[in-house]
Parts: sequence; C-alpha cells; structure tokens
Amino acid sequence: MKFKNKVCVITGGANGIGRCTAEEFLAEGAKVAVIDTDKKAGEALARKYGGGCLFVCGDITKERVLIDFSNKIIKKYGDVDFLINNACFFGKRGLLSNCGFDDFNYILMLGATAPYMLAKLFKDNFNKGASIVNIASTRAFMSQPDTESYSAAKGAIVSLTHALSVSLSGKVRVNSISPGWIDVGAYHGDGKYLPKYSKSDKKQHPAGRVGRPEDIAKTILFLCGDEAGFITGENITVDGGMTKLMVYHNDYGWKLK
Repeated sequence: MKFKNKVCVITGGANGIGRCTAEEFLAEGAKVAVIDTDKKAGEALARKYGGGCLFVCGDITKERVLIDFSNKIIKKYGDVDFLINNACFFGKRGLLSNCGFDDFNYILMLGATAPYMLAKLFKDNFNKGASIVNIASTRAFMSQPDTESYSAAKGAIVSLTHALSVSLSGKVRVNSISPGWIDVGAYHGDGKYLPKYSKSDKKQHPAGRVGRPEDIAKTILFLCGDEAGFITGENITVDGGMTKLMVYHNDYGWKLK
C-alpha cells in the first residue's frame, strides 16, 4: 500500500470530498485523523475503519480547538505526513443576502485562517517529504451572485498556498486544488444517493460528465506522492474543463432567462 503508516490529517473529513479523501488514504494504509463539526457522520467513519481513523468533533474557527486537535495528533502519532485543508462552507453569504461582519469573517476563518494555523501548529512536526494540500475552488476565479464570503476565502487559500510553499520550502510541499462542479451526494448519508443529470449538465463539461469526489481525492493522493516531488506552490484546477468552455445563449443546452 502506497501510504502505509503515513499520517494524514483532514479537516472537514466527515462528508463529501473530505470523507472520500479519508477513505482513499485509509485504503492505501495511512493513519487518518479527521476533524469535523458533524459528530454523527464522523463517528460513523471512525467506526467503519476502527483504529485506522481518529475522529475529533470540533469547530476549527476556534483557536483553542485547533491547538487541542494538533496536540492530540502529535501526542498520538508523533509527526504528520499530510495535511489536507478541506473544510469550508458554501452558501449564499454575500452582499445580496446582507452577509454581516461576523458571518463573513467566520467563512474566512474556516477557509483561510484555520489552514494557516494548522500549518503553523504542525510546522515542527512534519516528516521529511511532507505535503499540504489546500482545497480551493474555481470560485476563486469566477463567481455567482451573493457568494462574496466563499469566493474571498477560496481566493485567500490559493494565495496562502504559494506563500506557505515558500516559507516551508525544503521541508513541506504545498499545493492547492480548485474543484469545479463536484457532486458529493454519494459521500453524504447512507450512500444510497443516485445522481440525476440533464444532457446540458454533462455537455457544459468538455470531459463529458459532472465531477465526482474521487476526481479530487485521487488528485490529492497524487500531490502527496513522490511522483509530485517537483510540484509545489501550484494550484491545479480539476473541473472537467468547465472553466475553459465559453458558453453563450443557446450553447450546450443553456438559454439565458
């Protein structure tokens, strides 16, 4: 197994892309530590994988939670090989919904401050060849109305990625991934989710389909592996080509209403 006995820390790992990533690392023999606010889903993941998966329920916008979590990881495992900063919250939190000071800053703390703090807290406990992968978004580069807080957080983590890659050069490689439309339904709840897409949903992706959590998880594993040893400070867009396709009225099944 490629990552046997490696230690991987994942924020927001109880559902969606985070959960898929946790399961991919566990399948490769890694020891995985997950922090998430969804206690039920996190405990279910830990039960499924027994001693291989440690779950901590906590809100990483709180400094004390981050300190206690990092201390617990260091005490249990000693050192860390991979840090996957995945946690964030997407919602209509912007100008049009009157997103206020506290709500805006909550998203920034979740999506940018917490990743910085975890890198700082683990700085002296990263193993040789360690890797940080930050989950950004294509929304760092394009937007829908009323998404200012999320877009700001994702733009911040792209910039944080190259800044950390320089500060940690020679010790930790730091990269980010910007997912596009990823259908995470299969990694929520009982796993009985059945996706339904229109022809237009597929046609707007040059790859011919909507993204799956595995598309992101596999890219994370690649960036953490030796094959990516010469890649650092980069952002990789994984969106099936959606942001490269120009769409006008009546193109690809889409009409302006």
